[in-house]
Amino acid sequence: MNASTAALASFARFYNSNFDRRPVPTLMVTNGILNTIADLLAQSSSIFLHTDPDTPKHEYSLARTGRFAAFGMLMGPIIGGWMRILEKQLPLRKGIGQRGGNGLQLTKRVLADQLVMAPIGMVIFTSSMGFMEGKTPFEIKQKFSDVFVPALLANWKVWPVIQAVNFSLMPLPYRVPFQSTCGIGWVLYLSLLNASRSKQ
Repeated sequence: MNASTAALASFARFYNSNFDRRPVPTLMVTNGILNTIADLLAQSSSIFLHTDPDTPKHEYSLARTGRFAAFGMLMGPIIGGWMRILEKQLPLRKGIGQRGGNGLQLTKRVLADQLVMAPIGMVIFTSSMGFMEGKTPFEIKQKFSDVFVPALLANWKVWPVIQAVNFSLMPLPYRVPFQSTCGIGWVLYLSLLNASRSKQ
């Protein structure tokens, strides 16, 4: 076992131990860190890819990263609870030749996730970001009308496949971190979308 493999195994044991004893704080910290990384990447890309001399160059905002970290911490336990509901209500029946479980159950689980949790997540994202940015209820409603539909349509283009892999191959304790890791690019997209709508 090389050093990187040993370090990964050690981290996995550390994560599992904390998840077993304190699942909610573990999910909050994990999701907060991953959302922080996503916004750091989003802001860095805005800074380094700025080419329009007619618009001011974006400056890094620690407050914005803080908002995304807070959003990640809020969503970690919510997504974790949702994963447990899906696990109980739509179990994947594993057996010979069914490594990922029953195909119909997996389809139901992905559909439930995309038709129930995806819209709820968008509502929480839009309202919490607006609240943390100090916007009025009217401004939050306007932002919601601007962001919700394009973000949800974009969500449905990428997340069904990711969640099918997540639900069929990942053990329950790793589903939220897997989703959040895959979601770094997604949060990057939401961060850029949120910032662009904030300027309007």
